[in-house]
Amino acid sequence: MVAAVALSFGAITVAGCGTSATGATSCVGVEVEAGITNSLSDALLFIAQDKGYFTEEGLEVKLRPFKSAGEMVPYLAAGHLAVGAGAPSAGFYNGIARDIDIKIVADKGQLVTNHDYMPLLVRKELVDSGKVKSIRDLEGLSVAEPAPGTATSSTLAALLETEGLAYNDVSHMFLGFPDHVAALQNGSIDAALTTEPAATKALSSGAAVKLADSTTVYNNQQLAVLLYSGDFPKEQGKAAQCFMNAYAHAARDYSAAVEGGRWAGAGADEIASIIGANIKTDPEAVKKTVPSYVNPDASLNVESLKKDYAFFVKQGLYTGTSHIDFDALVDTSYVDRAAQAATKE
Repeated sequence: MVAAVALSFGAITVAGCGTSATGATSCVGVEVEAGITNSLSDALLFIAQDKGYFTEEGLEVKLRPFKSAGEMVPYLAAGHLAVGAGAPSAGFYNGIARDIDIKIVADKGQLVTNHDYMPLLVRKELVDSGKVKSIRDLEGLSVAEPAPGTATSSTLAALLETEGLAYNDVSHMFLGFPDHVAALQNGSIDAALTTEPAATKALSSGAAVKLADSTTVYNNQQLAVLLYSGDFPKEQGKAAQCFMNAYAHAARDYSAAVEGGRWAGAGADEIASIIGANIKTDPEAVKKTVPSYVNPDASLNVESLKKDYAFFVKQGLYTGTSHIDFDALVDTSYVDRAAQAATKE
């Protein structure tokens, strides 16, 4: 991710932070580009777009696809993208240490009781043979994670610690989440911390079983966040708030639909259909996954961010010369105002 920040933008002229004939004090006609990865975690952006919440705020929002959240960072840093998303990682914090102007502004996904959408899986063969009965038996075995120095690494460390193991007591394999399924099937990995929908696919295939519920060890972990380019609120302060109003409205809809960690709440069929249409997946397949938790007000768990950052520092993955100032990096004012506005409705 850090290397990506150094990319040259050349002749890129993307109007990320919006233009408006009525200026920065109005949302009407403001064009905003928001980065997505066309995945389940983009649910709130899909909902806000398809249910017209952005339009109600006067915004003209374009959802721009990227191959990964990491690819959004240089565009956000240069102000060519107004809104993006990410899983706060060591690479992200290393970029912030180099004065990249990006703000963490809202929740996009947390691990919360009944919403264990990133369980610890192990090959069924190892369980059937009796080789793995508990987390303690993972010592010396290979565990898949999406990349070095991610929030997933911190989750794994917390899981291992419960049974007296250190993070480096297992062998780490770095594979994209979708690749975890095949790796468990062909035996090239022993275990994996796998997010949805890959987790459900791995379990359904019979290749893996669930060894542990991550939320019982690290509850309320902030795995994904919404990001604002530093230029967005500076140049379009009103639009930045209008965007959050729509996003928080979508958060309330989503939270109601997946209350209790099941796709059985108010509006669940509609929400699953919106997500399915956007990621080109059968809505019924969406409803078979374990939904991530999103705070109904889209509020962040800042203490979790600090905990994961401390893990990166401990592991030597954070290379900045000074510690991250979370008061400067995290701006909760937009979700706070959105929540206040919602209570008045």
